[in-house]
Parts: sequence; structure tokens; C-alpha cells
Amino acid sequence: MLAKIEEDIKRLARHTIVLNFVILHRSIGIIKLSELSGFPQHQVRYSLRVLEHHNLIKPSPQGAVATARGKKFMQNLDKKIESLRKSLLDLSKLFY
Repeated sequence: MLAKIEEDIKRLARHTIVLNFVILHRSIGIIKLSELSGFPQHQVRYSLRVLEHHNLIKPSPQGAVATARGKKFMQNLDKKIESLRKSLLDLSKLFY
């Protein structure tokens, strides 16, 4: 059960890294994203599909472009991670 959660966290990390590069570069293609991130092109392509599905990026002739929703997601990411961290700590306290 925890292995699935770990995989999901790694996938989320990849998606957010890709989104961050899109935001930083304003418009960027798959090959450049792959070079910068170190992720294989097929993983970058999948992350872009997921991000587009959630309206965090949109395609353009020059490459992927972040939406306002994508920028807001990244601005709030620290708060969301901290909330999850607290939830996990609370869960661990149940067993001690």
C-alpha cells in the first residue's frame, strides 16, 4: 500500500518539476524539457498531458505555456506540502 503512495509522490514531483520549468521558460518544448529536467522524453510527454488535463498548462506553437491556474498551483505548493506533512505526522502519532 505504501509503495503506491511513494510512486504517486515521485510522479507528482516529476509533474511539478516539469511545470516549474514551463513557468520559468514561459514556453518550452518536450526535447528542451527533457534536457533540462533529466527525465526521458516519454515521461515529460506524460507529465505534460497530465498538467494539460488539469488546466495547469496549455499547448502553444512554441511549446507548453503555464496557465494562471498552473502558476497559482506552484505558489500554493509549499502550503499544500506542509498540510500533507502535518497529516502524516498526525497519523504516525496514532501508533505511539
